[in-house]
This record gives sequence, structure tokens and C-alpha cells, in this order.
Amino acid sequence: MGGAARVSEAEELRERLRARLAELWGGPVAVEGWRRLSGGASRDSWSLDAIAADGAAHPLVLRCDPPVRADPEVMAREAAALAAAAEAGVPVPRLVDHGTGLGRAHLLMERVEGETIPRRLLRDERFAAVRPKLARELGRILARVHAVPVESVPGLPDVDPVRQLTDLYRQFDDPRPAVELGLRHLAEHRPPPSARGPRLVHGDFRNGNLMVDESGVRAVLDWELAHIGDPVEDLGWLCVRAWRFGSAEPVGGFGAREELLAGYAELAGERPSDAELRWWELYGTLRWAALCRMQAERFLSGAEQAVEYAVLGRKVCEPEYDVLLALGVVAPAAVPDVLADRRDGTSAAPPHDRPGADALLRSVQTFLTEESAADPRLRYQSRVAATAIAVARREALLAPAHAEAHARRLAALGRADDRGLAEAIRDGAVAIDDPAVLDAVRGGVLDRLAVANPAYAAST
Repeated sequence: MGGAARVSEAEELRERLRARLAELWGGPVAVEGWRRLSGGASRDSWSLDAIAADGAAHPLVLRCDPPVRADPEVMAREAAALAAAAEAGVPVPRLVDHGTGLGRAHLLMERVEGETIPRRLLRDERFAAVRPKLARELGRILARVHAVPVESVPGLPDVDPVRQLTDLYRQFDDPRPAVELGLRHLAEHRPPPSARGPRLVHGDFRNGNLMVDESGVRAVLDWELAHIGDPVEDLGWLCVRAWRFGSAEPVGGFGAREELLAGYAELAGERPSDAELRWWELYGTLRWAALCRMQAERFLSGAEQAVEYAVLGRKVCEPEYDVLLALGVVAPAAVPDVLADRRDGTSAAPPHDRPGADALLRSVQTFLTEESAADPRLRYQSRVAATAIAVARREALLAPAHAEAHARRLAALGRADDRGLAEAIRDGAVAIDDPAVLDAVRGGVLDRLAVANPAYAAST
């Protein structure tokens, strides 16, 4: 879709919203400050100020399903979850409207002021005083979430999480040895059914879906994945390494697991065990691997050619590494970056002119990294595009050696490729404590990480 078409579509949505608010509030309404928000792979979001007939300004956020992925039932369930969570004392944005009256399934909520960008929350000085308190506060908030009566949110899915995860992973027909090791561990060490019973689970409670200011958590966002399940799932998901953004602190980068569990016990009256939390953390890590692969499929299938979906396909090795870390198959260690201080590549293969291909890619990567577009979404996409180019450069430099080394590892096991090894792990045809098996799994993941994001392996 061209830029003019996108503008026209956004303006049409804005006009429909103005008419809907005029209907709700019984008078003319102006919509000002209309701005598309960056981030979010599944929904379109806009920030706006609705000016009522009496001159009062109402800061709002509109979330809509894209036309190609409309799901009004999920949007209605999210609206019900927001209302029920508010009743239970969970900090959430006030729900203003929802439905399909704008030509799309939508949620209209008050705009809560604060910060959601994890890197700012974890690094900016303005949050230095509140950061040490957040892990315990998040535990208390999750206790309130899990106290919401499940019957207050009609239509909540209730499925076996391991079966759902396995089905999601297998639908891509892309067997991966590290994921198979993780799934074997989940199946063999699953905690017994808890006496606490099924509860409302937020489903995506993490750094990035939390609105925070200097006083603490202002709002819990994005309830579209709410379901019935074991409440420890939410605690484990919050501790998945992907949401730490380089911090060593396991709870969203903010603090220790002990603080999270202590805060939870204050209001829930019970403390999940460390073993339960670790099991659900591994589950969450495998879930993130499957979700990255799912988003990448949007690119691989040709349905959507956005660069962010392409790059997500190369991030699968990060949670794979985290699975191996959790299982003790790897230990944190520096992986050299072949691009570090690289300034050659200016020569070109005859008969082509200089600079060579790698130098050209490096120049585009530098431009995109330094791009300072006024549009926040364009800035974000520029950074993602720069990441894609870095991955391509590393692969061009390292792929031949990696292919040769991995073929030797697999040959030692009598396997032709990763598919064969993954299926052997799944079927029990190889011992998962065999050093040669672990060496092949570890070597493949580390090679992929050396291309996709070598810095990832150095921190915990």
C-alpha cells in the first residue's frame, strides 16, 4: 500500500472516530494530535486528544485490528478483561469504547502518561529511584490480576499450554534441536497440578506492556492474550530473558525473582516455588522462540514483507540460546563479532568497481543507524533495517566456515541436517545427555548467534 493510501485510510478512521465520539458524548467533537504510535506487531495504535463541546480535552489511545487480521471476538474479550481488571484494583487504562463501529474492531482507552519503552525504563536516570521497587510491585499487581474472577471475562480460552506451544512450533515444519531439548525437559519435569486452581492469566505481562512513571506502575497494557491457566505462567513470562534488554536482573530487568515472589505472596497469600517459576520461565522462553518464528512466517510466506518480520526470523537463536542456558548446556561467554572494527571490504571482485559489497552494506548500515527521522516508527524501522544489514554482512563472512563445522558435528552423529537431529531428540533415538549431541546443538546455536547477535551470549 502506498503512502497516500495509508494517509487516506488513517484520515477516514479519524473521521469515523470523531463521529463515534460525537454520538457517545452527545455533541460535536474535535480530534486533535492524531499520531500513529510505533511498535506493536499485531495491532494499529493512535494517540489523540478528543476535544468535547465544552472544551474539555480527553487524551485517548485507539487500538484497532488491521483490516487483514480482524478478530472482533478477541478485541471484545480484551475489553471485558480491562473492565474486570479495573474492578479488581489492577492499574489499567479506563475503557471509553469498544466494538466494530469504526469499520474495524477497536478499543478506545484513556491515555495514561508514563513510559513503556524498556530501554528507557532500565537506563534513564529519571527511573533510578523506582526501578529497585518494581519487581515487588509487579508481584503484587499480578496477585490482583489472578484474583479477577474468570467468569467476569466471557470466552476466555482454556487450553493445555504445553500442547498449544508444541502445536504452534510444529505447524512451521521447522524442527530445531534446541527447542526439542527444551520441550523434552518441559514434558519430563512438569509441576504437578496446583491446588490454587485455574485463574485469569494476562498472557503477555512483561516489560514493554507496562506503563511506568517515577512513582511506579501506572497501567498494565495489552490484554489480548488473556486466558485461563496457571497463574505462575505470568510470573515466568515476566522473567524471560528477552524482556530484560541487557540487564542482569531477571524480573523484566528490574529486580530479583525473590522480590517478585515476595510481592506476589503479600497479596495472594501463597508463594509459588522456585522450581515452578523456573519451569514456567523455560516454557516462556520456548514460547518466545515459537512466536518469533510465527512472526517470521508472515515474511517467509510472502504475506507481509516488513523488515521487522524478516529480522524476527533471525532472533529465534536468542531464545534457543536461553533454553540451553537454562538447561546448563551453555554458560555465558563472549562470542566475537566479526564486524567489530571492520573497515576493509573496500576491494571488489573483478570487473566491479570499488567499494566492494561489504563496504556498501556497511555504509547503508551506518546511515540507518544514524537516521533521525521525526516519525518514531520510521526511526524504529531504520534501526531494524540496520540490524538486518549487519546480519547479512556477518553471514556473508562466516557462513562457509559455519556450514563446514556444523556438517562435521552432525556427521559424527550420523545425521544429515538439523531436522534429522531434532527429530531424533523428539523420538528418543539419541540420548539427550550424550556429549556429541549436546556439542552439535550448542555449536549450531552459537554459530547462528554469532551471525544474528553475538553480543547476546555475553550477558545473563
